[in-house]
Amino acid sequence: MERIECRELDGTRRDYIDYGPAIPPQERSDYIVEVKFDRYRYHCGEGDMWPQTWGKDGSLYTAAGDNKGSPMNFWRVSSYGSWSDGELDPGKLTNTNDWTIDLIDPLPIDPKRYCLNPDAPGVKPAGLLDVDGTLYFAVEAQNYGDRPEFNRQCNLHGWIITSRDYGKSWNREATPTDFFTGRLASCHFLQFGRGYEGAMDGYVYAYFPCGEDGRSYWENGDGMLLGRVPREKILCREAWEFCAGMDAAGNPCWSPAEEDARWVFSYPKMTGENHVCYNPGIGRFIMGNYSFVDNEVRPRPIHQMRWPQAYRSQLTLFEAEHPWGPWKLFYRDDNWGTYGDYQPSFPTKWMFADGHLMLMVSSGSWDDYNFVVQKMAVRLKGEEGFCPQSRYFGFR
Repeated sequence: MERIECRELDGTRRDYIDYGPAIPPQERSDYIVEVKFDRYRYHCGEGDMWPQTWGKDGSLYTAAGDNKGSPMNFWRVSSYGSWSDGELDPGKLTNTNDWTIDLIDPLPIDPKRYCLNPDAPGVKPAGLLDVDGTLYFAVEAQNYGDRPEFNRQCNLHGWIITSRDYGKSWNREATPTDFFTGRLASCHFLQFGRGYEGAMDGYVYAYFPCGEDGRSYWENGDGMLLGRVPREKILCREAWEFCAGMDAAGNPCWSPAEEDARWVFSYPKMTGENHVCYNPGIGRFIMGNYSFVDNEVRPRPIHQMRWPQAYRSQLTLFEAEHPWGPWKLFYRDDNWGTYGDYQPSFPTKWMFADGHLMLMVSSGSWDDYNFVVQKMAVRLKGEEGFCPQSRYFGFR
């Protein structure tokens, strides 16, 4: 296999495998035909990852890694907006001071107690879900890469903790720490509405990003698996089943056997730990994908190099009519953010104008290492322009 010769600034060799150019294999969307981002980005808090869920109490909840002296912590996002109804006005020039995030728990999981595998000493937030007022918080135990030829952050196992008082206390024994292993180690819940309102059926769905080698990776993986479980049995591992492909009529086949699971999304060496949400206004599932590239837009994990050589990421956005796809590309940026941003997601609480305006949450290296919010408008096929709320996006 061909390798690309690369050296760090001190001369250390950090060669990596040449997987060719990072070109999404999915066809272009014929439904979302154009995207417009706000020039402003709003920052608050500290850390990265930031999975979110819309709580039944109306608040947005999120979690972060690597901040405030802690490997992982839990936050509430408070919206102030017009002060009368506590909601954002997406048509304003900026939303400065219209929202903030407040730290609720600085250490939901102590890795010294729950990360006892020396190969996975760290812990990060993976997925978060509110179902009728109960929070399900999926966490992952990881390392920062153990394969020098393509050094991706690796997740070895994951589990779920729960809270009935929005993070003031946790049931840390809700599942064993090996609830999910191998390519299922990173669990990302599919988001619907407030407290899981508007769900498509009686199941909870979750995505599992992984590599073709059967391992789970934070960046530059190969695809995603899809699992589901009855909403009243989330903590019962035996109740989970996985999408094992499609039947002749185009309907998903489900199997309780993990080994039967097949990818519902594939982007070789360019699949991140992706989040998916349902946008009811436009009737589409939305997924933000990221991974890291070199200056020639070839896959190169961020953990392969150090700053300033590791700084560039690719953002790709996809839509689908069903959680299992097929996924279609509607946006691509080969040099996203300022120092390689990552972990894009779209909170279902922050969707406006009949779903035509969404707020994208992300994080990134260096100056973007916090809760970053940016407005995004979409234009659908047959529409002449973007929604009026986006009129200030290009303001100079």
